[in-house]
Amino acid sequence: MSGCNPSRANKFLILYFCPSLLTFNMSESIVISSGAKGEQYETLLPQIEALVKGESDLIANLANCCAVLKEQFNWLWIGFYLVKENQLVLGPFQGPVACTRIAYGKGVCGTAWASGKTILVPDVEQFPGHIACSSLSRSEIVVPVYKNGNIIGVLDIDSAEFNSFDETDKLYLEQLVKSVVE
Repeated sequence: MSGCNPSRANKFLILYFCPSLLTFNMSESIVISSGAKGEQYETLLPQIEALVKGESDLIANLANCCAVLKEQFNWLWIGFYLVKENQLVLGPFQGPVACTRIAYGKGVCGTAWASGKTILVPDVEQFPGHIACSSLSRSEIVVPVYKNGNIIGVLDIDSAEFNSFDETDKLYLEQLVKSVVE
């Protein structure tokens, strides 16, 4: 079957005679797990690492990371803000419409960027200067994203429930952003 014209062959013949047309879509094989939060992360992290391993495009990897986290945990909002021209600019995300730009040191995201540390917010109404992109947000975690020792962005996750994030999330999400960016 020379030329491998997929429009003229059924799927079996394409895979049998044209293996070069076979592309593996890792997202179709993500295993959504249940159990304790730590166990869920333990199952998810290797899958995310495998998903991003063969892809060099940062935006594609961040987008898939958001999708996988949304599928696993169903949080209200999961996304990345990337440092551009001394501000955080909205990057790939899953969830409701979001704020597009955040200043250095402002809100939870800007504060995490300025401090260089992960911030856990059990009740967003109690965080001084919180930027409410969604009135449904009740708790939040923001993880700085480092590359070559510099912060290139933040991972921002919001939940519609109070106290959704803890030290387990902090530990695993910090590992996750390292593996996605490296």
